[in-house]
Amino acid sequence: MLLSAASITKAFAGVHALKGVSFDLHPGEVHALVGENGAGKSTLIKIITGAETADRGALVVNGQTVAAMDPGLSRALGIAAIYQQPSLFPDLTVAENIAMALETGGPWRRLDWTRRARHAAELLERIGASIDPARLVETLSMPEQQIVEIAKAIGADAKIVIMDEPTASLTEREVDSLFRVIALLKAHGCGVIYISHRLEEVFAIADRITVLRDGETVATCARSDVNRAELIRMMVGRELSSVFPKRAVPLGEIALDVQHLSHRATGVADVSLSVRQGEILGLAGLVGSGRTQVAEILFGLTPADAGEIRVHGRTVRLTSPRDAIAAGIAYVPEDRRQHGVVLEMSVASNASLASLETVSRRGLIDRAREQTAAEHYVEQFRIKTPSVSADVGTLSGGNQQKVALARWLSTDPSILILDEPTQGVDVGSKAEIHSLMQTLAERGLAIIMISSELPEILGMSDRIAVMHAGRIRGVLDRADATQAAVLALALAHEPSRP
Repeated sequence: MLLSAASITKAFAGVHALKGVSFDLHPGEVHALVGENGAGKSTLIKIITGAETADRGALVVNGQTVAAMDPGLSRALGIAAIYQQPSLFPDLTVAENIAMALETGGPWRRLDWTRRARHAAELLERIGASIDPARLVETLSMPEQQIVEIAKAIGADAKIVIMDEPTASLTEREVDSLFRVIALLKAHGCGVIYISHRLEEVFAIADRITVLRDGETVATCARSDVNRAELIRMMVGRELSSVFPKRAVPLGEIALDVQHLSHRATGVADVSLSVRQGEILGLAGLVGSGRTQVAEILFGLTPADAGEIRVHGRTVRLTSPRDAIAAGIAYVPEDRRQHGVVLEMSVASNASLASLETVSRRGLIDRAREQTAAEHYVEQFRIKTPSVSADVGTLSGGNQQKVALARWLSTDPSILILDEPTQGVDVGSKAEIHSLMQTLAERGLAIIMISSELPEILGMSDRIAVMHAGRIRGVLDRADATQAAVLALALAHEPSRP
């Protein structure tokens, strides 16, 4: 047994985050840890890595009982954590980052730069990565940074590797590469704790699955002993009638009509599409296909070089977000933490940020009016927050996304663009966001939904426009859309026909 956590209990300000949770990990095993946001996953990981100390319970690592875990002891015991946001120094090289994590000695020791580079290259080669050790980390993509983190873990001879949402920003090909690295870790006898909201990944890679709910262990089972529906029921404590609550909506007039839209610098070329009132148009394609670039053009962030945009039949020129908002267009971007919400500001301040004129008098914000408006959205969207005065950074990912939606819906748009609306949120919050999208469509909003998750695209879209290399390769009606047909267009192949 590599790790055994027995009856772990932890409370913060009298609120129990963990209530007698038990978890174990064997050599050569991938053990998935799943649950909704707030289920206790992060607290358990913090206790295992020494960032937090359990109030009660026993922690045994490699047969050694640990009375008081701390980060230094955790690393010494062979525990390494790889998070969604890598903890690297951007101004240092790959070799220097790896050395910072692995080398010991005083500040006046002599550095062997050649040996550093050679050691980094050897570690990267072991996991099949062709990254130059001399590259600055700030030049690396997010997947490449995660590879460097894995190289650090291997170099530290880690026996327990924790991966927390490691694929949130990866393409399908990069996910496959990560899975090959995980297989390599397993072959070397490492145990991997794998945390992900993407249940298809859990079923693809896990040997066992432990479900947490409300700070308690619901079940631990072999992957082969549970199916997706059963796992969702255990995670949320109820039957979900549908993660994709799509209902037919009578479609109105064309709200947005785009003809031959192009932007040379971003590779968008000759894009034509339309979306009607009450319609959800899915915008699919591989990462890098131009989906987000189209959204940014439509919101005036990168004005088009050519083409025509008509909103409710009127030609508009969108040279800035102000123009887009005036035309009735709202945009919830992919990276909610960087562009969707301001983490250090309150729920109320975030909700009014795009529509300050509605909560202002004579140029001053009316805090009472702002609070009332925010409370309306908290109730309508079922945002879980202690109060509208709480900082958004204290909320779960799903609730942050709802605040981002509230921010833009406060502008009273007729066209809503959602870029990866459920990325990184748990299955319960995902169902709630999908239900909210359905409600908005029924109210007559025209919605463009960008998503990398095919089940979401297929489950929520009335039509699907598929992009490849900056162009629309085809548009599929809901009745004709299949995973194979969408993928064929995304890869620039003609879909097979029966």
